[in-house]
Amino acid sequence: MAMNDDELEVGTEGDYIPSVTDVQALDNYKLRVTLSDGRKGIFSMSPYLDKGNLRELKDPRYFRRVFIDNDTVTWPHGQDIDPELIEEKLQPDPERAPSWAADNKRK
Repeated sequence: MAMNDDELEVGTEGDYIPSVTDVQALDNYKLRVTLSDGRKGIFSMSPYLDKGNLRELKDPRYFRRVFIDNDTVTWPHGQDIDPELIEEKLQPDPERAPSWAADNKRK
């Protein structure tokens, strides 16, 4: 059954699973990711680079060819990362501190 654009994607327990709305390849096999719920952060691919078809991502030129397809982080030869895993492992982006942090430094 096809979902309408305004329906939420849910996990097996009925939890909301945000989709990926933006991705940017960084050095050291990291991705800067934005989720549909507004959260932004860094996802490291390093722990997964020795697994199956993800080995090809060790080539930095190929790694940088990342894009979004069907709300998922994807590469040209079909490698993809589950948005649920990204959400679970997403780390704060040290270069993009929340606006409240900048406000506190000015006081």
